[in-house]
Amino acid sequence: MDFKPLVTLLAIVNPLAIVPFFIHYTQDFTPAQRQRTILISSFSTFAVIAISAILGLQILDFFSISLQSFQVGGGTLLLIGSINMLNAQPAEAKSNADEVNDAAARASIAVVPLTIPLLTGPATMSTVVIYADKAHSFWQHAALVGYGAVIAVATAICFSLAEPIARFLGKTGINVMTRLMGLILAALSVEVMADGLGKLFPVLLSR
Repeated sequence: MDFKPLVTLLAIVNPLAIVPFFIHYTQDFTPAQRQRTILISSFSTFAVIAISAILGLQILDFFSISLQSFQVGGGTLLLIGSINMLNAQPAEAKSNADEVNDAAARASIAVVPLTIPLLTGPATMSTVVIYADKAHSFWQHAALVGYGAVIAVATAICFSLAEPIARFLGKTGINVMTRLMGLILAALSVEVMADGLGKLFPVLLSR
């Protein structure tokens, strides 16, 4: 297991791009409430990645979905996410009004909409499942789960330093970083789709 899954996940989750949303949703929170939101959203991000890594393939088997088809579908989601990022938007879909209102009613936005769908959504889950299939040993699976912990720590750091980051980078700086990560993600998504299409249609690989 190399560092490609970690790079891909960092590009998709991209907690820096979610900093403005975190500031917006927590602007009326006390320091204690904001800290609790950071802890819950970071742990939830790790949980989504870890569960996808451990149980993702079993879920595909339960629904009789081939990994090759999932690679093509997941690669398409990654490509859509990269296009969003090239337009300086978060890779994952934004939450709708109902989700925001429901989260507000529970006085917690850590899980919805911060973790799902802003930080982790279908593109993140599909990416983890695809790389889980490439892990052939316990340690490789453990590394994939460990990458989830790294993403969670990166999320916690970005959210904890949200206001200084926003002041230092500004909207333009965050947009530039989002576009750069989107370019990386676009290349990775093409690679994932090409691998899946090659397995579904071997004739594409023949010369």
